[in-house]
Amino acid sequence: MHPPYPDPDPGPRPQLRPPSPERAAEVRERFAAEARSERPDLTTLCLLLGAAADGSLDEAGIDAAQMELDRLAGQLPYRPGGPLAWATAAHRVLGERFGFHGVAADYRRLGSSLLHEVLRRRRGLPILLSVVWLEVTRRAGAPVYGVALPGHFVVGFGPAEEQVLADPFDGGRVLSGADAQTLVVGAAGVPLEPAMLEPADPLDVVRRILNNVRAWAAARPERSEVGLWAVDLSLQMPAHPARLRYDRARLLVERGDFVDGAEELEEYAELIDVVDEGAAEKVRGEARAARARLN
Repeated sequence: MHPPYPDPDPGPRPQLRPPSPERAAEVRERFAAEARSERPDLTTLCLLLGAAADGSLDEAGIDAAQMELDRLAGQLPYRPGGPLAWATAAHRVLGERFGFHGVAADYRRLGSSLLHEVLRRRRGLPILLSVVWLEVTRRAGAPVYGVALPGHFVVGFGPAEEQVLADPFDGGRVLSGADAQTLVVGAAGVPLEPAMLEPADPLDVVRRILNNVRAWAAARPERSEVGLWAVDLSLQMPAHPARLRYDRARLLVERGDFVDGAEELEEYAELIDVVDEGAAEKVRGEARAARARLN
């Protein structure tokens, strides 16, 4: 059973154990159905992503996380005013009163990419803290959306001509235009462009979260099971890149599943053969090398 909200002891938890194969298959199926629905729900997708990582996150835990978002929304003032009033209210309630924020050490924790863990600890990566801001303030009626700045995710309130940006990683601090420019230059080394301020689609938010999880796992070869479930969920997303199939095959080989890994490498080679024969032959060579490791 997932700990209650707020967690009386919100320190780091022991290494998350994965769900059973049956539960993992159920989570993938539900994730795929939600991602391909007419109006994908960001909270549901993030919590199913969490269930793929954490076998202790059962249905009661998912319901508890949803109720915590509802509870937090109930703490916001009723219709505080325009975009700046909404951003200021969220900063005071979520950032100051409830202490949601991030620090550099959060980038080293898998839990910083899992919504239920971010709700428990009130700490996380910029994009997951932004999900908290989005889902709490949306429930309260705010005109809110995600803004996928290069290298740093924030939230926006109001239409483009009145847009107010806030940085949940910094407790929801309201950003000036100069602040946003500094964030983008510091994170990506490029100037801020108007197109960067467009609202992010919920599926794009989830793709970015999964990319973060895969990058976390790639830096930790001993946690290849995390990379595998993140790829599996990424493959359930609409219009996913074919390259993910290659990544999955490589992970299987790295984990010692040489037969299945070789088969998936061969299938990927067939897929790309029509556009790049040289790359396809190289992948077939990797498949042969994987099979050779069985001897």
